[in-house]
Amino acid sequence: MILRTFTRRQQGEHPNNLLNYGYAILRAICARALVSSGLLPTLGIHHANKYNAYCLADDIMEPYRPYVDNLVCEIMQEHSVGVELTPAIKRELLTIPALDVIIDGKKSPLMIAMSRTTNSLNECFMGVSRKLIYPKL
Repeated sequence: MILRTFTRRQQGEHPNNLLNYGYAILRAICARALVSSGLLPTLGIHHANKYNAYCLADDIMEPYRPYVDNLVCEIMQEHSVGVELTPAIKRELLTIPALDVIIDGKKSPLMIAMSRTTNSLNECFMGVSRKLIYPKL
């Protein structure tokens, strides 16, 4: 496998650059879904940093990270070990919102699944439900 010696670091070697870009896309999807569900992405559950405006988004997106990881692995296998973040690679990573996800027994795009997750979080906060809905890997 290409990534046997890989170590995840913000400023590290390849494919950290692809992961950083993919996670930024995922974070934006999550922040948007939180706001559309009536929640503030700033007020986190586990993440807490006064300089981070997306603490809740960082909390909620965690179970979705493997989808980005899988896409980056596919890109790395398709190309070569030293993949640069070119416009073509960015286009591939911009398919993240449309990745197929199984959530609550149904297949849907990741962007829709994220909205279902954030809506279920809002229902938990309101006391309507006690179940947070996440996708199955």
